[in-house]
Amino acid sequence: MPGFVLLVRDRDDGDPAMRVGFTVTKKVGNAVVRNRMKRRLRALARELLPAAGIRGADHVLIGRDGGIERDHAALKVELAKALAKIARGESAPARPRGPRPSGPRKPKR
Repeated sequence: MPGFVLLVRDRDDGDPAMRVGFTVTKKVGNAVVRNRMKRRLRALARELLPAAGIRGADHVLIGRDGGIERDHAALKVELAKALAKIARGESAPARPRGPRPSGPRKPKR
């Protein structure tokens, strides 16, 4: 979605509770902008996850650069669409867990 990325992963512990996490990187903006984006994502999650979320799964909303300018109603429609897509099983396949492939890494600055 243009305003965020939604990741959903089933938990293997059998707990039916839904969990949710939020993250916004420094690429989006300074601390004020990132916190504002997280508040918007929390409000969306409070509205939609109880009814449309996946039970027994972790949901992670990652804020994108364009999300801060998007209208709340547009973000709400996008999240509902993303949750419906995941419920139908139309999401990208999960990446395999395990160690990352070795190889040259970029040096940290």
